[in-house]
Amino acid sequence: MRPALLAFAVAGLVAAAAPAAAQGLRPEVGKPLQQASDLLKSGRAKEALAKVREAENASGITPAERQTIDAMKAAAAQRAGDHATAVQALEALAGRASGAQLGQYAEQLGAAYAQMRNNAKAGEWLAKAIAAGNNSASVRQLQQYLQAASGDYAAIAREAAATVQAAEQAGRRPEEGELLRLADAQQRTGNTNGYVHTLEKLLFNYPKKDYWNAYLGRLPRKPGFSQRYDIDVMRLRLATGTLTKTDEYMELAQLALQAGLPAEARRIIDQGYKAGLLGTGPEAARHQRLRELALKQEAEARASLPAQAAEAAGEKEGDQLVKIGYAYVSIGEVDKGLQLIQEGIAKGQLKRPDEARLRLGMAQLQSGKNRAQALATLRSVKGSDGTTDIARLWALVPNGG
Repeated sequence: MRPALLAFAVAGLVAAAAPAAAQGLRPEVGKPLQQASDLLKSGRAKEALAKVREAENASGITPAERQTIDAMKAAAAQRAGDHATAVQALEALAGRASGAQLGQYAEQLGAAYAQMRNNAKAGEWLAKAIAAGNNSASVRQLQQYLQAASGDYAAIAREAAATVQAAEQAGRRPEEGELLRLADAQQRTGNTNGYVHTLEKLLFNYPKKDYWNAYLGRLPRKPGFSQRYDIDVMRLRLATGTLTKTDEYMELAQLALQAGLPAEARRIIDQGYKAGLLGTGPEAARHQRLRELALKQEAEARASLPAQAAEAAGEKEGDQLVKIGYAYVSIGEVDKGLQLIQEGIAKGQLKRPDEARLRLGMAQLQSGKNRAQALATLRSVKGSDGTTDIARLWALVPNGG
């Protein structure tokens, strides 16, 4: 049994040892038990156990004396590493106990048997502890250890899923450790859909960089996810600090150029330079050429956007207005861009209405004026092609990235 799991067992056994002041005990029993208590406090467990045996050898042991002897014996034997003696004493104590006290002894027996690598008996006593009302964190921890040792990951998944569900139904955030345990068990049992669902819970409850990285790495492989939104996955990587490779910065910049957003491409390249991932190494000249192309196209876009917006305003469909509006957002004219996107949505007859609402929500986040409104817009996205996933994730990014 791992040392981390031993701490609570030892602590419980020491607590179970009755005060050795030996009040109400005969001197021939009380004195050696008091000495055993003092020795145990000073870390001399084997000597303490010898004193317990001295007390045990007294004639005519009363029930009260037996209770104190067994409690001290269990504590001293546990500290001395004599697990067989500890188990013998604890089983005697458990046999005379009921209710909450039985639950505590049963937990200690579960821990002692686990130390002896008798996992079957450990499991039996933990079941008795729970039946007696002991549902402590240490009992759950020991159960988890035994399940992992048994390799029964299906059982681990069932138990962890039930714990997570109970927390959610009670309006509580599931514990991160339980979600991690569930995700691990689902991976080990080949439950890919379950694993991705749990990974999503981890991300939305504990939005750490590791969970962003894992979730975004899988998102493009989600059934029905359109390759059209690969650029959005990479934007989220950039916003969450999980875009970490030179070729990723280059790819995202190129995707932005292809989308007609050279100002965004230039900013991505600048961030790559700042991170020390672009402008160095054998590809430095290529990086510079891409930056110059982005700067050239940005200047051209700034000059041509007004004419493009006027032309889009005359079209029956609103798609082009949405596109031009987001281009304005990308060059920093967020208010102008928001107006055009909203006009495009108002026109209707959109080929991709959910994408339009996604761009509106992203633009509202970038404006920084009304985050609540931006979140409401993002929540309205209901597409099955990846737009809903992207919208939900942007709502999770602090300050909209």
